Amino acid sequence: MTDAREHLDKLMQELRRGTITIGVLSQLSEPQYGYSLVTLLGEKGIHVEPGTLYPLLRRLEKQGLLDSEWDTNETRPRKYYLLSKTGKEVFDLLVVEWKNIVASLDHVIGNEGDEGYGDD
Repeated sequence: MTDAREHLDKLMQELRRGTITIGVLSQLSEPQYGYSLVTLLGEKGIHVEPGTLYPLLRRLEKQGLLDSEWDTNETRPRKYYLLSKTGKEVFDLLVVEWKNIVASLDHVIGNEGDEGYGDD
């Protein structure tokens, strides 16, 4: 069982890495700073480490998917991120693709003959 758990852990890490971007983008229709995103996503069941999130935010900003603005009114300056116009368009397209992937996988898994999978 240890081998299976090790394989599962590695595969889950790959799966999370591939889906965290859509999770982050989904929360940026309103301005958020890094720690607020970590907390918000965690409350929704998506656990992301700050060391993973901040490089992702910088990359998405560099790609033009996010706009950012510093708020220096607080004692501690915070950089707030928000979907850019392009980011919103990309997010909307990603959601369609995600739903297609989920539907396809549900269909494939449901047709494997295993009870309890899919809607068949």
